[in-house]
This record gives sequence, C-alpha cells and structure tokens, in this order.
Amino acid sequence: MITDFKGKTAVLTGAGSGFGLECARIGAKLGMNLVLADVQQDALDKTVAEMQAAGAPVLAMKVDVSKAEQMEALGAATLARFGAPHFVFNNAGVGAGGLVWENSTKDWEWVLGVNVMGVAHGVRVFTPMMLEAAAKDPAWTGHIVNTASMAGLLNAPNMGIYNVSKHAVVALSETLYQDLALVTDQISASVLCPFFVPTGIAQSHRNRPDADEAPAKPTRSQLIGQAMSDKAVGSGKVTAAEVAQKVFDAIAANQFYIYSHPKAIGSVQTRLEDVLMARNPTDPFAHKPELGVELKKALRG
Repeated sequence: MITDFKGKTAVLTGAGSGFGLECARIGAKLGMNLVLADVQQDALDKTVAEMQAAGAPVLAMKVDVSKAEQMEALGAATLARFGAPHFVFNNAGVGAGGLVWENSTKDWEWVLGVNVMGVAHGVRVFTPMMLEAAAKDPAWTGHIVNTASMAGLLNAPNMGIYNVSKHAVVALSETLYQDLALVTDQISASVLCPFFVPTGIAQSHRNRPDADEAPAKPTRSQLIGQAMSDKAVGSGKVTAAEVAQKVFDAIAANQFYIYSHPKAIGSVQTRLEDVLMARNPTDPFAHKPELGVELKKALRG
C-alpha cells in the first residue's frame, strides 16, 4: 500500500496529453518529482510549463518510446537527476483502425513499436533500478502502471493492430505483476484498461515517424474506423482527469486492474465464456445492433 506520494519521483511517458498529462497534474499537486516524456515537443513544453508553474521539480525529454536507446537515455537521465523512480507510468500509445488485412507493414511497425515495445522498454529500463533501490532500503516502495485498453480484453472488429498491441500490454503487465511478486514485496504493478475517454489518441497519426512522407491513401475501412473512433472517443462521458485519479487510487490500494468504465466488464465476461465454452465469438454489437448494421453497411458499400 502506497499512500505517501510527496517527494517521490514519477516517470510519465505520453505526458503531453491525455492520461499522461492528467497523471502529471495529480503528481504535481501531491508534491512529486516529475520526469516527463513525449514525442511531441510542443505538447511536452506546455506540460512542463504548467508543472513548473505548479512548483513541481521537472525533468523533461522528447522521447520516441519505440526506440530502445531513447528510453535508455531517459532512464539514465532520471537516475542522475532524481535517483530510481518510485512510479513509472508507461502510458504513451497510438491508435489505428481498419480491417486487419489492410494494414501495411509500416502500420504494424508503428503501432506495435509504440504500444508494445514502448511499454517493454519502460519495464526493461526502470524495473532493475527500482529493484536495486528496494534492495538497499526495506522501506522503499514502488509501482509500475502500464496503459493498455479495454481493447486488451476484448477484440472489437476493424481495429486489429490496436487490439493485438493492447492484448500484449495486458499479458506483459500480468506477467510483470507475477514476476515482481516472486522477487520482492516492495514493488508492484497495475494495468490501466480505459474504454472510450476523450484524449489525444484518436489523432495519434499526427506523430507518426513517416508523417512527412506522402501518406498511403487510407482504405475505406480505415476511414470508417477513424470516424467511429473519433465519435466514440469524442463522446466519452468519463474524463481523462477522472481516470488519472482512479490510477492514483489504485496504486494506493495496490489494485492491479484499473477500469474507466466498470460496466464494460460484461463484454469481457461474455468473451471469456466464449473461450470456456469453445463457442464462436459473440457478436460485439449484440447490445447495440444498430452499430453493427451501420458498420456492415458501410464496409459492404
């Protein structure tokens, strides 16, 4: 149980918007040292200015989390400035839609690079430092939070790469939790599985490394996926700030699974029952048939 956050250090990737920014805001209020990383310089600069104005000691770096050497540099800079971080929020993530066979190799490399390898690098770089700090001080405690999605527990159609990446984050996080429990009682982990919440993720293509190149013309399914994502994310009733508070509450309670929309768990139960009974996957739009009809009609043109 971690209840005292004052003077502790938190590393936050994706700190320029969404959950990363909101967690940084809570961290600043609690008197924490903040290590802020984002791939978008202007967004990062705004977050840094706000956190410094709130009186938080800040270390900021522009980081592409998919690049091992950039994450290692972030780790080294964190250690040099604040020592081992007590909290790591592996939060940077990007979205992508479209029928799964229509995604290009570059789509796969980009989404898996950020969503999976970004988290893997965060775990690989920071966990050993945290374990070393814990070994030196029996009172030292730490916690790692990886941002997955309800798409890590469900498989909605027309968003295959994203589903694959977020299932990987859930698997990585569950394993991290178990692996940590084998070696220490001082550090634990959580996985955040938000449903549709207004953040910057629906526009994440703005930060693609190949964004300057002539973009491949989006397929019809990708355009439909983007429109549905914009609509669902934009109309979300739960705010990123509310989810960030749930994250801090979960750390304090040592709670592993963190949900923004507990009602969505019904769909997870249905999926697990499909698995247990070896029945074919249930229609994901069973509760809102009009959505399924609309999507089929759009795709069949």
